[in-house]
Amino acid sequence: MNPGSQSSPLPVRPGRPVVFAETVRLALAPLVLLCSGFFTANFAISGQYSWPLTSRVFVLTLTVLVLSYEFVYKEQLAQHGSSHRAKIAILRSCLIPYVFGWIVLLVWWKF
Repeated sequence: MNPGSQSSPLPVRPGRPVVFAETVRLALAPLVLLCSGFFTANFAISGQYSWPLTSRVFVLTLTVLVLSYEFVYKEQLAQHGSSHRAKIAILRSCLIPYVFGWIVLLVWWKF
């Protein structure tokens, strides 16, 4: 292959990855983690610990961990270079919605 026959790389739009990362951090991750907290609490409270339900909760937990680490923590670390800001993003976008999902189910279960 000749060096002259290679095409030039596509231009990169710098705003797009930031928009995707912020959309995931501010919209998708909190929604997924809220639902995950709700369904995990439902599993824990229901007392029906069958293998199919246990495996679903296990896979859901792994999915949530991957989402939180790859799409929230690492993106914030890459954008800002600060571990402290990335940990705060995990707290606000992941941990708080997950705990809120648990709280919603507990309140709903009591009434």
